[in-house]
Amino acid sequence: MRVKVISRSTDEFTRERSQDLQKVFRNYDPALRSQEKAVEYTRALNAAKLEKIFAKPFVGAMNGHIDAVSCMAKNPNHLKAIFSGSMDGDIRLWDIAARKTVCQFPGHQGAVRGLTTSTDGDLLVSCGVDCTVRLWKVPMLKMVDTSDRTGDNSQPSAVYTWKHAFWGADHQWDGNLFATVGAQVDIWDPDRSEPINSFEWGKDTVLSVRFDPGDCNILITSGSDRSLTLYDLRMSSPARKLIMKTRCNSVCWNPREPMNFTAANEDTNCYSFDARRLDEAKIVHKGHVSAVMDIDYSPTGREFVTGSYDRTVRIFNYLGDHSREIYHTKRMQRVFCVKYTYDGTYLVSGSDDTNLRLWKSKASEQLGVLLPRERKKQEYQDALKERYKHLPEVKRIVRHRHLPKPIYKAANLRRTMIEAENRKEERRRKHSAPGSMPVQPFRKRRIIKEVE
Repeated sequence: MRVKVISRSTDEFTRERSQDLQKVFRNYDPALRSQEKAVEYTRALNAAKLEKIFAKPFVGAMNGHIDAVSCMAKNPNHLKAIFSGSMDGDIRLWDIAARKTVCQFPGHQGAVRGLTTSTDGDLLVSCGVDCTVRLWKVPMLKMVDTSDRTGDNSQPSAVYTWKHAFWGADHQWDGNLFATVGAQVDIWDPDRSEPINSFEWGKDTVLSVRFDPGDCNILITSGSDRSLTLYDLRMSSPARKLIMKTRCNSVCWNPREPMNFTAANEDTNCYSFDARRLDEAKIVHKGHVSAVMDIDYSPTGREFVTGSYDRTVRIFNYLGDHSREIYHTKRMQRVFCVKYTYDGTYLVSGSDDTNLRLWKSKASEQLGVLLPRERKKQEYQDALKERYKHLPEVKRIVRHRHLPKPIYKAANLRRTMIEAENRKEERRRKHSAPGSMPVQPFRKRRIIKEVE
C-alpha cells in the first residue's frame, strides 16, 4: 500500500540569521501568470520615468583660472587628478574629489595650447604660442584632504625654445618620446633640447596630434588645410593624408580598437574612420549645431565625449549616429576641451567662462557605494528598459532631452537647411541624364581625396 504525504524540511524555509532574506518559492509556469508581459511593460515604463527624475549629471564646477580653459591632460598616476591650461598661460593641477587647485605651474607668456603627461605620470609637458616647450616635475598628489594648496611648482625642469608657436602636444602611450605640432610636426626626446625628428607636408598649421594606443610609432594629426595625416616614426616622410571639405579641430583614437579613430569636425559632425581604409567614414555622428572643438574616448572604447562651440557637451556611443546624452548649463559658454576620467565614471569639460565642470558619465547613476540589493534592482531595471526600448511610450521617454531654446531653434533651422539641400539635389538628379549624377553616401560626401 502506497501512501503520499506532504513533507518539507525546516532547512528549506528557515533563515540562518535574522538579517538574511526570506526564501520565496515561485512557480515559473507561464500559464499561471498571463499578465506577466503587461506587468514587465509597466515596470519598464516606471524605470524610464525614474531615470529621468534622478538624472542630475552636473557634479560641480572648479574655478580658479582667470581666462578661458584651452587644454587639459589626465594624470595616469591618480584617478582624481587632472591638469588644465588656460589662454593666459596659467597651468593648474586639480584634485577632482575636492574640486580644488593642488598646484600651479607659472611660466608661459601666452596661451597654453598643449598639455600631456608621460607614461609614468612623473613628467608634465606643456607648450604654447610663446614658442617654448616646458617640462615640469609632477608633485605627488596627497591622498588626503587638500583644503590647503601645496603651493606653486614655479620652476620647470627644462625649457626648450623653438622657431614657431605650438598648437598641440601628445605623449607616446608606451615610450619616452612626445610630439608637438604647429608649423610642423616635431618629435622630442625629454633629454634633448631640440627635436630628434620633424615632419612637414604642406605649409599650413597643424592643430592637434594623437599617438596610436596600439603602436607607439603611429600618430595622426589634423591641420588647418582640412587634412588628417598619418605618420610613422620609422619612416622619413608622412604616410597618408586625407583631405576633407572642412577642417578637423581634434582627433582621438579608440583605445580598445586602435585601428579606428574619430575626428571632431567644423561642420558640426564627428567622423569615425578605419585607418586602413580612409576613402569613407565608418560612421557619421550627428547632433551638434556648431563646430565640434574637442573629443575624448572613454577607457572602455564604447563611448566618446565631445565639446562644441554651441555650449553643449554630448556623449555618443561609438557605433551610434546620434548622441546618448546632452549636458548644458546656463552659465557654461563655448566648450574648448573635454576629458573622460580614467575609470570612465566622470568627465571634465573646460569652457570659455574660465571654469572646469565635472559631470557624471551616466546622468542618473547613484554616487557612492551600492548595496547588493540596490545593484540587482538597477540591473533589473536596465534590462527591462533594454527589452522594451522599441515600444513607443518607453522610447519617447528615454530619448527625450530638454535643450536650451537657442540650440533647439538652431537644430530645427539646420534640419530645414539639410532637407532643402537634399530636395535640391534630388530634383537636379531627376533632370539630369541617367547615371550622370550617382547617389553618393553621406559617409563619402565630406571627403575630397586621399593622398598617398
